[in-house]
Amino acid sequence: MKTPLKREFTVYISLTAAIASGLIAIIFISGNKEYYLLYPIVSILLVFMLTYIVTWSFLKKIPSISTVDEKATWKNLDKSFNEVNQDAISLASNQVREIDRLKGMEQYRKEYIGNVSHELKTPIFNIQGYVLTLLDGGLEDASINRKYLERAEKSINRLISIVEDLETISRHEAGELKLDKEHFNIVQLVEEVFEAQEVRAKKRDTQLVFYKKYKKPIIVYADKMKIFQVLTNLVTNSIYYGKTGGKTRISFSEVKNKILVEVHDNGIGIGEADISRVFERFYRADKSRSREQGGTGLGLAIVKHIIEAHGETIQVKSKINKGSSFIFSLPK
Repeated sequence: MKTPLKREFTVYISLTAAIASGLIAIIFISGNKEYYLLYPIVSILLVFMLTYIVTWSFLKKIPSISTVDEKATWKNLDKSFNEVNQDAISLASNQVREIDRLKGMEQYRKEYIGNVSHELKTPIFNIQGYVLTLLDGGLEDASINRKYLERAEKSINRLISIVEDLETISRHEAGELKLDKEHFNIVQLVEEVFEAQEVRAKKRDTQLVFYKKYKKPIIVYADKMKIFQVLTNLVTNSIYYGKTGGKTRISFSEVKNKILVEVHDNGIGIGEADISRVFERFYRADKSRSREQGGTGLGLAIVKHIIEAHGETIQVKSKINKGSSFIFSLPK
């Protein structure tokens, strides 16, 4: 009941009771003319006042419907406003994140297309130059024909390497590359990688060594050929970016049910701005040097895909002129 209605109801009850008491007083004093007006008036006033006080005290304790409705309405409005406000903030945040993500993807797409174009363009133009030189008379010149053909072959092999690496990454991303897991000795596998990279290491006077002698086998469960590829890429990378007369060192450590493999070199290192991007396709911290060495720029991207396909992780630690460490995990 609203507050004005409470008052009207109280007055109505009080008046009714007062009038009734006045009539009763008139009936009782009908034979006494001296108090014919006094008693009814006093009775009406007293009953009105008492009834009003009692009735109002009772009704006042009952919450006003208007107040309850008003509080509930404001509470609901406040709740609705907060919900709408939160939704608006959340929507705005999501839109900002989506815009930033799309901008990042667009920037990455531009860089990726530019890098692919550059990587393919260089060997293609080289081949074109060698062929044109041969066609313009160099083919009959014994002093240059064989040399130019060999250079053209190197550029063709570089193109093939780029295409094969791109195909490998595409298969990884599409989930089409299946792993053939087995138990094998990771120490022995590293020795095989060292043997395969011995000639390349000697050209740069780089030592390929273990951190210490591992007398006992360290058995891991993974795809042996894929891990061979991972180690080959990391060791080759350390030779390319190592310093002449430097050292590439591999160590193993055991953490719970994992074996951590670390490939460390004391080369030129990687800047902080480049560390987060070294696993991107075609990204090069030192573009001129890596292209000079003939890398495709896809090796570390392939490494990351292979390790993640095993459900494991890889990280890099590096300091300029102090060297770099690539650390990945494998299940025991």
